[in-house]
Formats: sequence, C-alpha cells, structure tokens
Amino acid sequence: MEDLFRLMRSVEADRAAALREFSDLLIAHALAEEAKVYPALKRYKKIDDDELEHGEEEHEEGNKALLELLEVDEVGSEEWDEKLEELVQAVTHHADEEERTILNGARENVPMERREELGEAFLEEREHQLKAGCGAVDNVRHIVGS
Repeated sequence: MEDLFRLMRSVEADRAAALREFSDLLIAHALAEEAKVYPALKRYKKIDDDELEHGEEEHEEGNKALLELLEVDEVGSEEWDEKLEELVQAVTHHADEEERTILNGARENVPMERREELGEAFLEEREHQLKAGCGAVDNVRHIVGS
C-alpha cells in the first residue's frame, strides 16, 4: 500500500490508476478481515473484543477517507493532496495499531494452525472481493453509507 501511496503522490505516475488499485485492496482487506478473521478472534478470551471493535471503527474511518479521495474531481489538485494525506494518516494509523494489538494478540493466543487457517480464509475472501470490484466508487459509497 505504501508503494501505491507513493504513486498517488507522484506527478509522473498514473495517480488515478494507483487510486483504483488502492481502493480495491483497502476495501477487500477490510471486508475479508471483518468477515473471516475478526469473528474468529472474538472466540479467544485473551484477545480484547474492544480492540477488534476499534479495528472495525478504523476500517470505517479509512473507508470514509478513501471515499472522499475517490470523489475529488481533479487528480493532483490541492484538494486531492489534502484528501490523500487524510487517507494516508487513517490507513497508517490503523495498520500500526492492528499490528501491535490485534495481530500480536493473535500471535500470543491463537495456535499457529488456526492462524494459518484464518490466513487462508482471509486470502480467499479478499480474492473474492477483488474479483467483484469491491473498490468501485459506488460500492465504497454503499459501504460508507451502511
């Protein structure tokens, strides 16, 4: 995702294409996590449900920031740069917290075999979402509105 952030900042890159790819990846990631990983982790007593709920809230924040960037009329405008920075901050913050809390909690409390199963389920669901074009602006609007 950081490579895509760099492309979205670069005047030499196809910023709109990078945003489309990023949108698909971000939405697919959140939907797959919330469908396959978070519910399974809630069954483990030592993984804090509040952290999982917070992760879902941060997905919502990232989705809203993504939608705001998708709705900017002019790629590379001042508004584009502003909305891109808001998206970068939301996604970076979420990734940092998720790695330190949810993922480390899973590493400490969920057996490796189960983590591997969850990883496979995540990848399958993510691929399904990517094939469905989950990052299309109309779908992102629907997700943010629900």
